Amino acid sequence: MDRAQLSDFLRTRREALQPEDVGLPRGPRRRTRGLRREEIALLCGISADYYARIEQQRGPMPSEAMLAAIARGLHLSLDERDHLFRMAGHNTPSRGLGTDHVTPGIMRILDRLADTPAQVVNGLGETLIQTRLAVALIGNETDFTGLSRSLAYRWFTDPLARRIYPEADHALNSRVVTSEMRAVYSRNGADPRVGEIVEALLAESEEFAGLWSDHEISVRRPDDRKRISHPDLGILDLQCQVLYDADQAQALLVYTATPGTESHEKLQLLSVVGDRAPHL
Repeated sequence: MDRAQLSDFLRTRREALQPEDVGLPRGPRRRTRGLRREEIALLCGISADYYARIEQQRGPMPSEAMLAAIARGLHLSLDERDHLFRMAGHNTPSRGLGTDHVTPGIMRILDRLADTPAQVVNGLGETLIQTRLAVALIGNETDFTGLSRSLAYRWFTDPLARRIYPEADHALNSRVVTSEMRAVYSRNGADPRVGEIVEALLAESEEFAGLWSDHEISVRRPDDRKRISHPDLGILDLQCQVLYDADQAQALLVYTATPGTESHEKLQLLSVVGDRAPHL
């Protein structure tokens, strides 16, 4: 661990970020060059004291999970993230299909969607980060571990994963999820994590095995609409807009509703109903 270089790198990257870059107000009296330490800590989801100790060359070696959070909060590129890991004494993470590092461009957009349900997923269907309103709409999808991180795996193995969708939509959703996994497998079948998910589903779910054998590709919902069943607001008829990064390794999902509709009014209430319990 190179404490001096790590400290210098964190400071220079923090000072290079401006409040506008991360969706924060500048304020009339700001004199700080770049962002404050407490602002970076908030973006990283860690304590201001912990972050300060790293930047001041104090404290223990940061864990890989902590470094990943810092890389995301600082909006680092993949090369910068790898540099961060090396200076902290860790091997660099993989850059494969299931990378957990959100690209800076996607993060800049997400920072401006604080009042919108939105989330970032990787190529394996694993949710990497969500806005607060996305958690209020569908629950926290970032705390799963192992195979359960994959939405496709949860859909076919955990009955609770289906509760946020009306039962009438389950059959179509199953076809959509399977066809999306088929497309990922076709493009990235050599990736061991893709194969692991598919093999586990074939062994554990007769429904998935039957749909998998149909070889359906690009099954879509009508007009890319999703119906979400919320315990307090009822059913919301939403459009799910998808924005991919340059190499299509990650996707930003944004949930919207047509202005003037009942679903649009319900979306406005998400900010007051609070975070939705997982799978509720």
